[in-house]
Amino acid sequence: MKLRLLLALLVTGFAVPALQAVAQSAKELVGTWMLVSITLEQNGKKTDFYGPNPQGQVTYAPNGRVSLIIARSDLPQFASKNREAGTPEENKAVVQGSIAYFGTYSVSETDKTITTHIESSTFPNWIGTDQKRFFTLSGDELKWTSLTTSLGSGTALLVWKRAN
Repeated sequence: MKLRLLLALLVTGFAVPALQAVAQSAKELVGTWMLVSITLEQNGKKTDFYGPNPQGQVTYAPNGRVSLIIARSDLPQFASKNREAGTPEENKAVVQGSIAYFGTYSVSETDKTITTHIESSTFPNWIGTDQKRFFTLSGDELKWTSLTTSLGSGTALLVWKRAN
């Protein structure tokens, strides 16, 4: 009986607007987004984890691929001018001040989530995992809330603006 009702709705066109709404939301996500801010909340305390002017971009391709990079704007240059010869302090600053990953993504309009399947990352613990982000999309502004951070605890709020 339920199958007949669903088929009837599809044939008469009543279910099509709902299907188009899901596709439209995913379609609106496609493109390149520039990082505006990233706020980390841990134990009731909010911080700008990547500093006051974080740099970053995320690109959602129409074929379901995603790539992301985030870095502090004040990362130190390596005195040796050779990234393989960085001092322990330089290496620590770069590792703690940046993250990058790529993989595939899917969007659930019902749950308002973006799920990223991470194929590779500068944080190796995320390789092969699915990372779920709760999102809102309003015009040229995308906001994520992440309950799983690379710090192991806390909640991150990221604000993105569509790249021109």
